[in-house]
Amino acid sequence: MTQYHPTDPRLREYEAVVAGGGPAGATAATLLAQRGHRVLLAERTAHPQFKLGESLMPATYSTFERLGMLEKMKRSHFPKKMSVQFVTASGRESKPFYFFENDPHERSQTWQVLRSEFDQMLLDNAVEQGVEVCRGLSLKEGIFDGDRAVGARVKRVGGEPIEIRSQVLIDATGQSALLARRMGIRHLEPQLKNASIYTHYEGARRDEGIDEGATIIYQTESKRSWFWFIPLPGDRVSVGVVGSIDHLIRERSADPRQTFEEELDRCPLLAERLAGAQQTMPVGVIRDFSYKTGQQAGEGWVLVGDAGGFIDPVYSTGVFLALKSGEMAADAVHEAIESGDLSGERLGSFATEYRAGVEALRTLVYAFYRPDFSFARFLERYPECRGQLVDMLVGNVYERPVDRILAALRETLAEPVAATA
Repeated sequence: MTQYHPTDPRLREYEAVVAGGGPAGATAATLLAQRGHRVLLAERTAHPQFKLGESLMPATYSTFERLGMLEKMKRSHFPKKMSVQFVTASGRESKPFYFFENDPHERSQTWQVLRSEFDQMLLDNAVEQGVEVCRGLSLKEGIFDGDRAVGARVKRVGGEPIEIRSQVLIDATGQSALLARRMGIRHLEPQLKNASIYTHYEGARRDEGIDEGATIIYQTESKRSWFWFIPLPGDRVSVGVVGSIDHLIRERSADPRQTFEEELDRCPLLAERLAGAQQTMPVGVIRDFSYKTGQQAGEGWVLVGDAGGFIDPVYSTGVFLALKSGEMAADAVHEAIESGDLSGERLGSFATEYRAGVEALRTLVYAFYRPDFSFARFLERYPECRGQLVDMLVGNVYERPVDRILAALRETLAEPVAATA
């Protein structure tokens, strides 16, 4: 495990300071370093940590190529993910949505990852390409001259605050969203006020062959919650339930393990897969994880990854959007530094395109949570949309048109909710 610690970061002025060593921060830092910029990446944790976001989307392929990560991912022990499948509340299983349906190329497969390993791989790769990575160094606040960010105040555990000057401050602090919270531009998503309870198992029944690494999404019988089932390296699987905060937290026992078990009882096909399996870690809980931010960049600062917003875990968009925002932001920051224009308009020049992709995926999320929605019924009504639906599940919202399916989804969302059995 590579760890690089500058002797004293105060001795240097950086063109960019990146706060946060997850996928978004590592991507932005690496791509800037590739272009010769002096970059410090400050990651608050001293060692790799468990994180959710274990299922990738195939559209990460092109970013991995730019990062120099593609061959490393191919050599990893992470299971290959070739498809996603949905199971309705009545137990009806959709035909798997194979990512290669539209594009029979190796870029139409991806991986299921252990985030502690995956994130460290990205940081090791960043170091190899010239980023100064400093673990155990957390962002406390941005340093501003008026409205312009001119650096960061960082701190080690038990140490004194350190002021580091930089031309650009990139906030990649994940759902801590440090800059957005302090600026008051982080807003919870009113239609997606959800919570999740999650854990890992060993010994669960997994499919074979091409379906061995597939993500499976199960709706519970009540349709008030849904589960993910994600195969991980070895014999491990990640399982989590998602539902409204009212349903999973406020109306239930204070013991999240009990709530998890009660919801699992309402999902018999998943319970069958887990019969005889051993839980390998305590349940975790996360809530209020869907939010937006009012802007993506300002004078001397940029938000990337979850620091700039998060949709919902149902389609595994988190790491993809982290990588994509880090990539797009790095290109914008490079051009801003080269031109000497560090205005919010220049640094945020990627925001319109990036957010259009986010909103396309958000529309698909809204459809999933509609009580009478199912992919089978949707495709019966709009059979011409299957190709674009696969593109959206792949993450091809920036490279291929998805206008037809978005129009159909918005048409569906505008209709009165139909009664369901």
